[in-house]
Amino acid sequence: MSVQTLAEQATIPPNSDSIASSPFNVDSFNEAVMSTYARFPLALERGAGCRVWDTQGREYLDFVAGIATCTLGHAHPAMVEAVTRQIQKLHHVSNLYYIPEQGELANWIIQHSCADRVFFCNSGAEANEAAIKLARKYAHTVLDIEKPIILTANASFHGRTLATITATGQPKYQKHFDPLMPGFHYVNYNDINAVEVAISELDEGDYRVAAILIEPLQGEGGVRPGDVAYFKKLRQICDETGILLIFDEVQVGMGRTGYWWGYEHLGVEPDIFTSAKGLGGGIPIGAMMSKKFCDVFQPGEHASTFGGNPFVCGVALAVCQTLERENILQNVQARGEQLRAGLKAIAAKYPHQIREIRGWGLINGLELTSDTQLTAADIVKAAIDEGVLLVPAGPKVVRFVPPLIVTEAEVNQALQAFDKAIDQAIVVKGSGD
Repeated sequence: MSVQTLAEQATIPPNSDSIASSPFNVDSFNEAVMSTYARFPLALERGAGCRVWDTQGREYLDFVAGIATCTLGHAHPAMVEAVTRQIQKLHHVSNLYYIPEQGELANWIIQHSCADRVFFCNSGAEANEAAIKLARKYAHTVLDIEKPIILTANASFHGRTLATITATGQPKYQKHFDPLMPGFHYVNYNDINAVEVAISELDEGDYRVAAILIEPLQGEGGVRPGDVAYFKKLRQICDETGILLIFDEVQVGMGRTGYWWGYEHLGVEPDIFTSAKGLGGGIPIGAMMSKKFCDVFQPGEHASTFGGNPFVCGVALAVCQTLERENILQNVQARGEQLRAGLKAIAAKYPHQIREIRGWGLINGLELTSDTQLTAADIVKAAIDEGVLLVPAGPKVVRFVPPLIVTEAEVNQALQAFDKAIDQAIVVKGSGD
């Protein structure tokens, strides 16, 4: 079945039996749920394909996809079938036993990447935690480093746990959560001189750089692609020094960029890399993959109660197989080129407001100029009014991350709505623009 046919099938709204019996109450929600998110005034209750509906019955094109997570969109037939089959068969057992679905998924990942081993968990932050722990054990037991340091990039994002917000090179995520985890040092992204200086200066006494943790494309940092020459030099430095090269593929992996993995854009392979988000198509799963030489974990040294259970692995495997069977990566490449071309045409109409369009495949960012009063949140709010859901990637970057099954017609519809949203946002913001 083609991507076009799947999308057309998915745009049929679910029947009325799926609609909540009681009306949504925002005050009741805010009373009960911690205010850890600055939510847009929108309550979504159902979805199909690349479209979602709110509690008032209004339809939106979803170019957020759970923030690069709903790989196959909403209510995809392959996922519905996999969820139904697996929940009726076996949904959870302990990792004290062999789980066939886990083995199948791990082997699929190995066959479609440079990995030799896979550890399953629940999220991207947990996958990055696992990578940090593995790197530290490798540093102590193989590299003989007493106080290992992991280099990460400014403007990076690696998660919300204490270790991963420390790894994240953005002070706004770290404020009020100190003391932070020791053992991290930040360098500028795509700046190889900064890496070389850091390695030299940090090699003192018991301290030494043991690993470099980096995104092939910075997502939350503004959709900034990695430079090929920079990453090839990183690989060379790590090969010469024994430093581990770790890629955070949580946002860019699993076909999001038009390749299975972001590192394929860069011509280098990591020693360790992580995945989550799109791996399960919206079912919570994370994974940390490694080459055999650095797989130094022993039984009891790391674990996850829910990680890799039959349910999540069965559904994730269906997502992976569907992406491959339907050749959806080709669609990602074509729709990504279409989206960037359309956004560049819009940018040409608003030179005082739009600075740049950048991205790979179906992860793209539109950066606003520094002197415009418009913010990414302004644009996102205006786009909601025009029936398209988008997400900021920092104060001045609007991110476009639709499901990978998005069609040519849906991209065109989103572009037309976005053009109107920019114009409306300028009007609302006032004469400054």
